[in-house]
Amino acid sequence: MTQPNEMAPEGTRADASPDDGAPADGSAGPVSRGSRPEAASAAELTEDSIVRFRSDRPQRGWRGALYKITGGLVNPGVGAAERARQDQLRRIRRPLPGSHQIAVSSLKGGVGKTTVSACLGLVLAENRGDRVIALDANPDAGTLADRLTAETAVTVRNLLDNIAATHSLTDVARYTSLAGRLQVLASEQDPAMSEAFNRQEYEQVCEVLTRFYNIVITDSGTGLVHSAMEGTLARADSLVIVGAPTVDGASRASKTLDWLVAHGHEAQVADAVVVLSCDRMSKEVDLARVRGHFDARCRAVVEIPHDPHLATGGRIELPRLRQATHDAFLGLAALLADGFVPRAAAVQPAPEQVPG
Repeated sequence: MTQPNEMAPEGTRADASPDDGAPADGSAGPVSRGSRPEAASAAELTEDSIVRFRSDRPQRGWRGALYKITGGLVNPGVGAAERARQDQLRRIRRPLPGSHQIAVSSLKGGVGKTTVSACLGLVLAENRGDRVIALDANPDAGTLADRLTAETAVTVRNLLDNIAATHSLTDVARYTSLAGRLQVLASEQDPAMSEAFNRQEYEQVCEVLTRFYNIVITDSGTGLVHSAMEGTLARADSLVIVGAPTVDGASRASKTLDWLVAHGHEAQVADAVVVLSCDRMSKEVDLARVRGHFDARCRAVVEIPHDPHLATGGRIELPRLRQATHDAFLGLAALLADGFVPRAAAVQPAPEQVPG
């Protein structure tokens, strides 16, 4: 009797169905449409999803050194500190709808307000792909540009004098200087002219800057009662209060919060971030108690450690900061980036050219 498999034509299987689609040599044939996995969209093909162990490659410390020495053969994974840093960078790079204004303020001078404004601007500009500008709104010849670019020949006063003819990003750039990727708009250095910088003029400048820049950082003048400060508070989306872990530095920062609450800014105080500049501190001061006081009043507290590079009072360069100082400013930037949420009336920054 002839076996069924002997009756099958050469090169076929007797038990194969006509639409099986498998080649005669037994290799895997084309997958039928009915058995293919469902494809979602191109959104699933991200770097993190298809590049193996991309997010687990250590870059710093002994883990990073071991990974590099062995050519990647030994991967101890990233440590808690590096994982936290990666999380901070993801938060800092969060997409920002429209423009966001950050005000850095202090009732007392000499606590590091301009230093905080400068370093915050540098960190945000370095780690984001959009436009960031730092504006010196100090009516008393501020030093923000001195700390960043040392270019003070052209100032916000020159922009104001020609604001009616400022219709593009190129027009604005004529009045700014560049520190890395951060644009800087200096304050007027002539005291007689700087006194005239009032709320109306500050708001005129902000109207222009928010058309072309995603993040505007305002280094406000010392004190809270001058006219420009009123405009700063009125337009700020995020508020940073700078103090120090000293008796005068902490009390003045707390009095700043008292003044804001007394003048109807309770919501801004609750959402504010307090920065304690530890450049000048004493072991006799209970730092934990100072921090606890501000933790109870505001959204967060960030401590900036003493840094020899910042203590010189000269031009600031991020690569020269100590790692702990750089990490502290990354933490501050991440906290502020948590506030980059859509607003009902958000307006996207304009391209380089806009109608006059």
